[in-house]
Amino acid sequence: MLTRLILTTCLVVGVFSNASATTKVVVGGKKFTEQQLVAEMTSQLLKANGYEVNKRSDLGSSVLRAAQENGQVDVYWEYTGTSLVIYNKIKERLNADETYKKISELDAPKGITWLNPSKANNTYAFAMRKDEAEKAGIVSISDLAKKVNAGEAYKFASNAEFYSRPDGLRPLQKMYGFKFERKSIIRMDGGLTYQALKDGQVDIALVLSTDGRIPAFGFVALKDDKDFFPSYALTPVIRTEVLANNPKIGELLNALSSKLNDETITNLNSRVDVGRESIEDVAKEFLRNNQLLN
Repeated sequence: MLTRLILTTCLVVGVFSNASATTKVVVGGKKFTEQQLVAEMTSQLLKANGYEVNKRSDLGSSVLRAAQENGQVDVYWEYTGTSLVIYNKIKERLNADETYKKISELDAPKGITWLNPSKANNTYAFAMRKDEAEKAGIVSISDLAKKVNAGEAYKFASNAEFYSRPDGLRPLQKMYGFKFERKSIIRMDGGLTYQALKDGQVDIALVLSTDGRIPAFGFVALKDDKDFFPSYALTPVIRTEVLANNPKIGELLNALSSKLNDETITNLNSRVDVGRESIEDVAKEFLRNNQLLN
């Protein structure tokens, strides 16, 4: 009887140990390179630490957020400014620390916990070809505004979302006191704005500030000298219930977050978008180089 009890106890302990080591985690991500990279890093990191991962890194922003609120996605990387402006509809202008504190408070009742923000701030930016910007003496968006108001015409490539979103083109033009002519605004898919600028089809393009194509294509991002754009710190967000049951996930993702900054993520993006390396290989090498993966 004693032997049978010991065997039964061992089996039960073994079952719970295995269950703990194979906890299922759904990792989400958006459709562009940077998001696919951090989703892949997260997946590899969690798998290496005994978690069973289901990765879904091809979702739109609003769909991904809804999926997390509904419990269909456990963890993904979001941008602080996106939660502030798009999901929580906050119009008040806040600095980076205030933004993080505000969204943490607003998202907590929704069952979402913001882990430690990285130093990678992937905000929107206006880019020009570097030689053209230097020739025109344009360093900032204020410089651009002066040129437009003086009658100079510039073709501007923008995605449709930025054209209409509350932290987009119209309020930016209002703050800086200028306005592109309607015929000068060319709306296209966000990924195409870089090529359009590179090929000279437009003079200015909407870009994401950590995109590797900015340095690779010889662009310069104009300084947002009136701080129009909020902070878009790349940050892991997790369902509070999942974090409570698996606190180690928080530790792992905070460790990863601490290794990311603008220069690092821009380089990683460039290796994929320009160097055509695979997302899986770039993610694995980064984790290994930073002692996050054996």
